[in-house]
Amino acid sequence: MHPAYSVIFFTACSGAGYGLIALMALYGVLQEAPLDPWLGAAGLGIGTVLVTAGLLASTFHLGRPERAWRAFSQWKSSWLSREGVLATATYVPLALTGWGWIAEGSLGGGFSVFAVVLAMLCVLTVHATGMIYATLRTIHAWHNRMTVPGYLAFAWLTGALWFHAVAQMFGVRSPEIALMVIIPLFLAWYIKRAYWRSIDGTRGPGTPGSAVGLGRDSTVRLLDPPHTQENFVQREMGYRIARKHAQKLRRISFVAWFVIPAILTASTAQSEAWIAVPGTLAAALSASAGVLVERWLFFAEATHVSALYYGAQEA
Repeated sequence: MHPAYSVIFFTACSGAGYGLIALMALYGVLQEAPLDPWLGAAGLGIGTVLVTAGLLASTFHLGRPERAWRAFSQWKSSWLSREGVLATATYVPLALTGWGWIAEGSLGGGFSVFAVVLAMLCVLTVHATGMIYATLRTIHAWHNRMTVPGYLAFAWLTGALWFHAVAQMFGVRSPEIALMVIIPLFLAWYIKRAYWRSIDGTRGPGTPGSAVGLGRDSTVRLLDPPHTQENFVQREMGYRIARKHAQKLRRISFVAWFVIPAILTASTAQSEAWIAVPGTLAAALSASAGVLVERWLFFAEATHVSALYYGAQEA
């Protein structure tokens, strides 16, 4: 599939935002973070900016952005529509939780309910985003049991890294917050490793033989190309990336979202502010960049079954 930069930015940016907002809400309601109004404004504010920027970026991938509102009407059958509904609904408990934290200085009583609902909606929205791709049977690389866990793990990871950076800015230092980064680091590593092994080690269900109804193992050759020049289907559905480039980008992505954040998190957990603040910010930025590369690969390594009619041997 052709990597659409708007969708790559949307999934990476909104995932980090939802992860950060969910952790802010949970840490606040559990009183594991001080209800300092500036801390709340910074954490929830950064999360809101990330989510909103991601959602706005997603509209650039639409052929008719002015008709985006119509997607909300298909929530009974479409995960894209459900994602839109959940993303919009999240703003209500977000505003109420922000009011409780910043204006009232409390997340007790009714505000605790809003905070818990906010965290749940954040998780459900990221889950819906992953399901958009996981339910597409026509794309073997996406119709994978690791797709949704991968989206959730990377949202948790990037959100935790930004949360750690914000906490360090306001002098909130504890091993528990650093641990909240280490856990999703290894979880994301395990899930992504399993995902890459899966798409590398399994053949797609479609072949030229099955595409023309002769059976998967039938020998079918393309006599002539369907078109004299490249068309939309070939550009969007049959995008290919050389395996050597994919392996190189995988290593770059892994270093950016795992190795660098792991080293910086471990070395800055109990450091002085002048070391911890830039260190945790660098970890968050590095992981965010690594996730952008990971999302680019997520699209570039996927092939739609329509590519079988243009010379692909499996999809």
